[in-house]
Amino acid sequence: MRERPPRATPFTVDVVLATAMGNELGVLLTRSSSERERWSLPWRPTQGGETLEAASIRVAQDALGEPPIWIEQIGAFGDGKRHPSDAEISVAFVGLVPHETASPRAGYTWFPMGDHPPLTPRQRSMVEMATRTIQGRLDQAPIAFRLLPPTFTLSELQQMYELLLGKRLHKASFRRALQAAWLVEPIDEWRSEGRGRPAQLFRYSPKKRRRPHRGVRFDFLYP
Repeated sequence: MRERPPRATPFTVDVVLATAMGNELGVLLTRSSSERERWSLPWRPTQGGETLEAASIRVAQDALGEPPIWIEQIGAFGDGKRHPSDAEISVAFVGLVPHETASPRAGYTWFPMGDHPPLTPRQRSMVEMATRTIQGRLDQAPIAFRLLPPTFTLSELQQMYELLLGKRLHKASFRRALQAAWLVEPIDEWRSEGRGRPAQLFRYSPKKRRRPHRGVRFDFLYP
């Protein structure tokens, strides 16, 4: 009787979950079963008949108890780089989690994106790609608004953009660009932000325009 060839290890789906931690992004890690790495990104093998997106939501929900508010595929990773599993290929996603709901399940911990524990080379590449994806999508998708409460001040919105970009923005230029992008509208409420007059609250409400939608331009907003 001929022996069956060894069953190939299925590829994995890994998720880079990010949230706002103070003035920087945080990434969610879990304790790894690997002897070489103590921490890893949430990951699982795919299940039969499951789409990649469904698998990514399952992985995120296992870690958070609920799905992220935004999730997007960032690519496939392999090239012989080490992974906590023995899978040759991993498909990675990035997901966003509002700070007020960022309460992971036991065994998961938030770490600053720029100062997290060592990861395997493959997962380290995923975190780097996730950061670039978030920054590259800021001008195309309402990523910053998904990390804010439904109403916010313009200062809070600018701080969120600065957190995601990792750069300071010029206040007056940011507000002019935001107005030109038709992304927010004021509401009849104000909030105190320390000394001085209370700041008016806004909400995300993109206007329909005849021209194609254009987000906030960042190439001229740096001080």
